[in-house]
Amino acid sequence: MRQIKDKLKYQGNKLEEQLSIAYDEALKNESFFELVSNLPLSKKELMKYTSRLEECAEEYGHCKNCKSILECQNKMRGLAYLPCILENILSFEYQVCKYKKQLDEKSKYKENMQTFEIPDELLNASMKNIDTTDKNRYPAIKWLQSFLKNYGTNQKGLYLYGNYGSGKSFFIVAMLTELARKNIKSALIFWPEFLRDLKASFGTDFKEKYEAVKKAPLLLIDDIGAEVTTEWGRDEILCPLLQYRMDAKLPTFFTSNLDMKLLEEHFSCGKKSIDVVKAGRIISRIEQLTDQIEMISVNRR
Repeated sequence: MRQIKDKLKYQGNKLEEQLSIAYDEALKNESFFELVSNLPLSKKELMKYTSRLEECAEEYGHCKNCKSILECQNKMRGLAYLPCILENILSFEYQVCKYKKQLDEKSKYKENMQTFEIPDELLNASMKNIDTTDKNRYPAIKWLQSFLKNYGTNQKGLYLYGNYGSGKSFFIVAMLTELARKNIKSALIFWPEFLRDLKASFGTDFKEKYEAVKKAPLLLIDDIGAEVTTEWGRDEILCPLLQYRMDAKLPTFFTSNLDMKLLEEHFSCGKKSIDVVKAGRIISRIEQLTDQIEMISVNRR
């Protein structure tokens, strides 16, 4: 038994010696030295974690010389794997760098914008970035500026239609972005894909998705008229949604390649008399909810 204990003690001492050598070697690295110098633990404790501390030191070294989150060399951009002391116990965790904190703060407004299949780059749209050199855009720009100035005064929404790539979505998202920065919430949905997803969500979160969109303080229905018309989408989804928003006086915005006449034809489906009537109801509600502006411009995509 004594021989076993002596052997274990020898192995323990040998291991401790190896850990000490590895730790001393790691101390030659400037970043490692700086990092462990700020930890209120003994060498005996720290040398148990040399390999993990070396990993931290590498990321710590990256952060010391970093000037932008775009220059981040760490495994997870904007995060650094660093040691910390919790109740006198050494622990390791990812910590957010100052550049990511700044970026998150600047992007915090996006939390006010519930989106579905809206391209991320559109969410960076702003009124100041709208190209004002095309006179065909002036009516839409003037309308958006007026809406922003008079927001909260029981205004109508906007039905903005025109050619493909003319910037319709960018315009309205830019305006909603400005309002999001003022903590005003909105929902932005790509209508054709939203309908497909909604139909697939029966039995799961259908009601939650639909109600969130229906009751959003501001709503953008992007690319209406590009979907495949079905009685379900027209009569069970769109019509009640528009009726609710009309009754609640909730501003609603649309983009489309179709003018009102073509949109009505689109909703007429098979041209049966009942479909024509139901299509007319949709158009009537959109007309009551919005002002209509045509924007024909250069394809910017």
